[in-house]
Amino acid sequence: MKKAVFPGSFDPITLGHYDIIKRGISLFDEVVVAIGVNADKKYMFSLEDRKRFIEEAFKDEPKVKVITYEGLTIDLCKRLKADFILRGLRNPADFEFEKAIAHTNRTLSKIETIFLLTAASTSFISSSIVRDVIRNGGDYRRLVPDSVMLK
Repeated sequence: MKKAVFPGSFDPITLGHYDIIKRGISLFDEVVVAIGVNADKKYMFSLEDRKRFIEEAFKDEPKVKVITYEGLTIDLCKRLKADFILRGLRNPADFEFEKAIAHTNRTLSKIETIFLLTAASTSFISSSIVRDVIRNGGDYRRLVPDSVMLK
């Protein structure tokens, strides 16, 4: 079974994340969306909300599992018996950052990182941009899946 872990904070999930997960489904038998917990980070959305947004967005897709985790992603991959980490790339800056992490992960384990380029229509979207739009009262709905609803 080919299993990939797609790690991130997903604060919140964006249409770019959604696109990578949907495309990952065609490449892997299972895509585990792993929401990382970092005690030093301030999140806009609670862990429960972030998990619910993703679960709801993929409620009809049995190949997608959503979990939360702490620690190293490669340790999570080993526990889940996943041989791949799935990552999306929007631009050259993402590539440089992700390349260093991928090399480190490959040095510390046998886990391969698979990069997918984001779709041109979503390559400008980031969670930080979505959070800024929300904070300033803008219409965020064209940037995220329908499951991301503010209370």
